[in-house]
Amino acid sequence: MARTRFVVAVLLGVAAVSFAGAQERKFEIGFKGKDGKLTPYYQQVETKVTQVIKVQNQDLTQKQNSTFWYQWTPVKEEKATEGKDQFTRWTVKQKIEGLKMNIDISGNPISYSSKEENASSSSNPGLVEFFKGLKDSEFTATLGNNYKVEKVEGKEEFIKKLGSGSQQMDALLKKVLTEDALKEMVDPTAKLFPDGAKKVGDTWEKKTTLNLGPIGTYDLTYKLKYAAVEKEKDKLELETVIKYTAPKDSPDGLLFRIKEGSTLESVPAGSKGIIIYDPKTQRIESAEINIKLDGKLTVVIGNTDTKVELDQQQTTTITTSDTSYVTAKPTTPTTPTPPGK
Repeated sequence: MARTRFVVAVLLGVAAVSFAGAQERKFEIGFKGKDGKLTPYYQQVETKVTQVIKVQNQDLTQKQNSTFWYQWTPVKEEKATEGKDQFTRWTVKQKIEGLKMNIDISGNPISYSSKEENASSSSNPGLVEFFKGLKDSEFTATLGNNYKVEKVEGKEEFIKKLGSGSQQMDALLKKVLTEDALKEMVDPTAKLFPDGAKKVGDTWEKKTTLNLGPIGTYDLTYKLKYAAVEKEKDKLELETVIKYTAPKDSPDGLLFRIKEGSTLESVPAGSKGIIIYDPKTQRIESAEINIKLDGKLTVVIGNTDTKVELDQQQTTTITTSDTSYVTAKPTTPTTPTPPGK
């Protein structure tokens, strides 16, 4: 009898595990608090890039560490229909609360931090002023079915702010800051959610094209797998596949152009990542996205072709919080307890 109970218990345990593993998860973004009111949330996006460019048998190394602090504020929700799908269309505001940049180009450092007004490099004041212009910039994004970015508003104000009255900079930004680029700037994780519920072991792909005008076009494929549930949170595995296409036309406003036939692709072994989703808060709790690029480019300056070999490793780390990473809440001073009490 005891043996029978043991066997039944084991079978029930196996059934429970199997059932839990088969449960489906619908990945959503929580724009509301426990009280049902629209609630902002905050993101820290840190990117580390190491780039080695080989030109005429000489290696030029560039290292860049950047951190952006964003505030996401939901403004409006409305019910919408697309085919047979019913979904919520969201309007959200994205604000750059602050940023920190550290760049080293072949031993020439440039630094800036919006948290420390006096901690900026004087080696390139023009670039530092550009960084300053990024702070407090705002965009309004419309998120459609499966959080696909339908449109982004605020481009003209952004360009005007960064251009600082320079016609050359203004013209360059208008060419490079395309609609694709703006949409890519909006939350780098929500676009990876699957179209519908998934269970552990399921895989899916997300594809997008990033057109940077005179710089060229990047075709991106995100390969994802719902890998596991760990500590009541969902673990997604990610591989980013990138293929670059040089522009066909000669760009205006640039001192160089990248010739057709240039190649730039991601290396699978160095382009893996992990995303942790918290179903309780309905947010990406954290993510690490790695991208390794390898390419051979022909850069034309004037009438001269220059062969360039590129090796780049990029790691982006994202964390999400209910409170700002920039505006620290003041602490309430404690009153000392009188002696003898």
